[in-house]
Amino acid sequence: MKSISIVIPAFNESDNFNQGVLTQVADYLKENNLTWPVIVVDDGSTDGSNKNIKTWVEKQPNWSFIQNSHQGKAATVKTGVFAVKTKYTLFTDFDQATPISEVKKLIPFLGKGCQIVIGSREVQGSTREKEPALRHLMGKVFNFVVQLFAIRGIHDTQCGFKLFNTKIAKELFNSLKIYQPKNEKHAFTGAFDVELLFIANKRKIKIAEVPITWHHASTTRVSPIRDSIRMFFDVLRIRLADILGAYPK
Repeated sequence: MKSISIVIPAFNESDNFNQGVLTQVADYLKENNLTWPVIVVDDGSTDGSNKNIKTWVEKQPNWSFIQNSHQGKAATVKTGVFAVKTKYTLFTDFDQATPISEVKKLIPFLGKGCQIVIGSREVQGSTREKEPALRHLMGKVFNFVVQLFAIRGIHDTQCGFKLFNTKIAKELFNSLKIYQPKNEKHAFTGAFDVELLFIANKRKIKIAEVPITWHHASTTRVSPIRDSIRMFFDVLRIRLADILGAYPK
């Protein structure tokens, strides 16, 4: 099996940590005899979860912990990606809404010339479980905006389960213009995935979108309305940046 590092961003994860989501990842790797490195990057948590996670991680072979200041998910994932030394990088959300076991669906596409393989909740064959109707509608609207203004042909840019050629991932993160590191006041995921995939698409990097099983994980850390508005304008900013020549091929 391919040599892959796993990057897991974290922010105020007390509830998820107490539910044993990291143990799920560790158990999967152990059960499949995988020695993949795992890098957990904390985005300046304020609930004390970072201390508990760090203590837990330090007891695991091939796991490491990095503490960031609070700059949002883009900067957190970027920090993890730049710590990777293997050929491929998977980044997966801390809550394991997409279980780590779904990686087996993505890996085969690396042998088909794809440099980026993204999990998708929208393409045929995917499964969405326990998702509130409003959340699903908001996702549909955002996907429409992305298709209209940024990337046609990709149906789900926001699923937090993506596999990259590490070299290309580093190049793409270095090319971000809208999602530059900056201090954040609130938990913020953002549309950095859109900017990454927009640049990759512009550079004609081969991307595969693969159906996965996804379970809705409720959270009170983010504001769906506030974040959706900001993400909408960020997509417009990505398009404007491209018009102004910010993303050379």
